[in-house]
Amino acid sequence: MQAISTLTFGQRFLALPPAFYRRVQPQPLSQPHLVALNASLCETLGILPATLEQPDALALLSGNRLAHDMQPLAAMYAGHQFGVYVPQLGDGRAILLGDMLDTEGRCWEWQLKGAGLTPFSRMGDGRAVLRSTIREYLCSEAMHGLGIPTTRALAMIGSPDPVYRERPETAAVLTRLAESFVRFGSFEVFYHRGQHDEIRILADFLIRHHFPACAEQAQPYAALFSEIVTRTASLIAQWQAVGFCHGVMNTDNMSVLGLTLDYGPFGFMDGFNAAHVCNHSDHSGRYAYNQQPQVGLWNLHCLASAFLPLVSEAQLLEALSGYREQYSQHWQGLMRNKLGLAVPDEGDDALIEALLLAMHAHQTDYTVFFRRLADFDSAGDNHALRDMFLDRSLFDDWAARYTARLQLETRPAAERRSAMLAVNPKYILRNYLAEQAIQAAQQGDFSQIASLHHCLQHPFDEQPQYQAYAAEPPAWAQEISVSCSS
Repeated sequence: MQAISTLTFGQRFLALPPAFYRRVQPQPLSQPHLVALNASLCETLGILPATLEQPDALALLSGNRLAHDMQPLAAMYAGHQFGVYVPQLGDGRAILLGDMLDTEGRCWEWQLKGAGLTPFSRMGDGRAVLRSTIREYLCSEAMHGLGIPTTRALAMIGSPDPVYRERPETAAVLTRLAESFVRFGSFEVFYHRGQHDEIRILADFLIRHHFPACAEQAQPYAALFSEIVTRTASLIAQWQAVGFCHGVMNTDNMSVLGLTLDYGPFGFMDGFNAAHVCNHSDHSGRYAYNQQPQVGLWNLHCLASAFLPLVSEAQLLEALSGYREQYSQHWQGLMRNKLGLAVPDEGDDALIEALLLAMHAHQTDYTVFFRRLADFDSAGDNHALRDMFLDRSLFDDWAARYTARLQLETRPAAERRSAMLAVNPKYILRNYLAEQAIQAAQQGDFSQIASLHHCLQHPFDEQPQYQAYAAEPPAWAQEISVSCSS
């Protein structure tokens, strides 16, 4: 285990031509203080957590100083935002410090989010506020706890410096890590500019560092695109299975590695609503829960256009044609697991659809229902589940079908229950829990952030000390509004 001051940083992104980035320096914050520290990620990185609480580390994580071997930069990309192509975006408030190897030899890129202006900030100030930084810190780690691919959060630094959004707020900087922050829009920008050499250079970069198996294929670039399609289908299936809504699935927010990227107006559903829109800026419902799978495909079509200089149209269309089947297989497998069905049956799709229709009709709490379903008793009255439906007969009809379906299973009931508890989380980052942690933090109390983070690292465990976090949301939770500024 090392102190952060002894770490060695590289900057492999600098191997790309200058067209891909701009050199930039973080802007200092006054009076930086530690808000949250991810000790478990420190262990993965081989860093002594206590060293991140030292003044020199706080200075580095707030952007007030750099390690001697850091060469910070902001990456350029474009993207389709709400279906409209924007020709240049880029890291407007994120600065890539460099990369380092963890204890297992995996390379992590370090970003500071909220560390000041970059050439891509456009009309923004390059800063992040404490409110949105808390949300990203907690949700990225909650997703990791759920086993869903995501960027990671190492530390959060606060400052009394004012930042103006709808109202004056205080500044914060998030240190976030990923194996890569390359996005769909990283290809799009060069395609629309007619800079096809850069598309090839970026594809080669990704194959070399992240998709080495593609280099062994007869058509490496076609293999690369197919892998991105597969990872995207898998990621969105995992979102759907836990009731997660991203909120802003623009192509500049889509990772080519299949990571959950850029947490803004996200939300885990409380009461199940297939058409739920978590982003109050999304007036048309483009990124509603039930639209996410199709939006994933739409975004892949945008990326396919950018791959045309490298891959034939026929090969791209073939890869895209497999998306729906790949998504369906991933999603169906996850939903069968949630229902405790180990042996696939041709009637499973209808059984799942009937359940979701019933839950939608009654706004049944998605997370609580599936957790309770592990205790389903084929011979009992299942009152804890029945009480989640205003029309009990609707549940009873489905329960009869489910009971009959369970007769096809060969596992003992106790084994099935354990398997269901291992895939149906008891704890998710509900918006009201995040809001409570934010309100406390704005008063200088960071304890709820620490408690939530600790709980969400183990979302499938009982954790009696955090039982309150598993409760259905209070009525006032419906009044919480999150938008693109969140």
